[in-house]
Amino acid sequence: MKYFLIVGEASGDLHASNLMRALKKEDLEAEFCFFGGDKMSAVGGTRLRHYRNIAYMGFVPVLLHIQTILHAMKVCRHFILRWRPDVVILVDYPGFNLSIAKFVHKNTDIPVYYYISPKIWAWKEHRMVQIRENVTELFSILPFEVPFYAEKHHYPIHYVGNPSVDEIMNFRAKYKESFEQFTKSHQLSNKPIIALLPGSRRQEVKDNLCRMCSAAEPFIKKGYQVLVAGVSDLSNEFYQKHISGLRGLNESPDFHILQDSTNQILSHAEAALVTSGTATLETALFNVPQVVCYYAPLGPLFRFLKKKFLHVPYISLVNLIVGYLVVPELIGGQVNPRRMENLLNGIVRGGKYRNEILKGYSEMTEKLGASGAPARAAKIMVSLLEKHLC
Repeated sequence: MKYFLIVGEASGDLHASNLMRALKKEDLEAEFCFFGGDKMSAVGGTRLRHYRNIAYMGFVPVLLHIQTILHAMKVCRHFILRWRPDVVILVDYPGFNLSIAKFVHKNTDIPVYYYISPKIWAWKEHRMVQIRENVTELFSILPFEVPFYAEKHHYPIHYVGNPSVDEIMNFRAKYKESFEQFTKSHQLSNKPIIALLPGSRRQEVKDNLCRMCSAAEPFIKKGYQVLVAGVSDLSNEFYQKHISGLRGLNESPDFHILQDSTNQILSHAEAALVTSGTATLETALFNVPQVVCYYAPLGPLFRFLKKKFLHVPYISLVNLIVGYLVVPELIGGQVNPRRMENLLNGIVRGGKYRNEILKGYSEMTEKLGASGAPARAAKIMVSLLEKHLC
């Protein structure tokens, strides 16, 4: 069968690549075309666009690149009509993907499967109308989404487990590098590590990295080294630009930016500052205590919009999954270096929050369920498609 997939960011590329591998096991004749990234390309198939060419978030960045996005949508629509896949599989990225879902539903009889359902429980719940009208099957990776969709909106979904459980379990099974080997291979010291995960999108890094670095800088004097988990989609110069004012940090031998080494860093980190998103879940699965930070400009306006439109009590997946505050969260104007530093003091070894966070992580892992999410999703998808094609 022929599968057309669309992702809009790095985490989607990772999750979609693992789904593609699972689909190949269920369907030996699977063919793939996609809007995706390098990890999906490594599985095989034809990439029409790299996700970095459409991965814009926020009103202003989207507006500035609207022609690029609209052109990508046009290419996507035309290709679907020409190639006629057996299914279109959408991965998160609702602004783009729900538009494609509407087009496919209106102009074809091709089923639309949404893998990693859009987070409308947090923001823009009105999109439920679009999902109900244009999405054939919805696949969830977060346990609290089941009552939201099935009970609140009477829309049946498939909970398949969380693919991050598989991805990190597989990584940890293969990764055998000791702390000493890791530090030696990256020319680091043997000091304990504080990890900074400022996100994978340009705007996230721009808004959060400098504040994270300012909060972590005092820990170098306390005997730590600070590692920024960078992504190769953003250049080292881009990262340096947004911490250029922190001269002391930049000149320190205990401060480093490591590209595409997030899992390795988390394997050896003692604590972390993390921008809200999938990274909060991944950090928890590595059992690293964290402070979740999400800065947005225009503080008073952000607080008003959060109160008015955000429909969840927390911003981190860890807290949402367990249903109470496990990891501390700082949002908007709360994201200031002094406050972040104080919380970071509480999660390093001997910190007053550390043990409770680790206990909460165990509860979170239990709620997520067993590994095998991509395989379960692929099995259900192929079974449904075979019935559809009969």
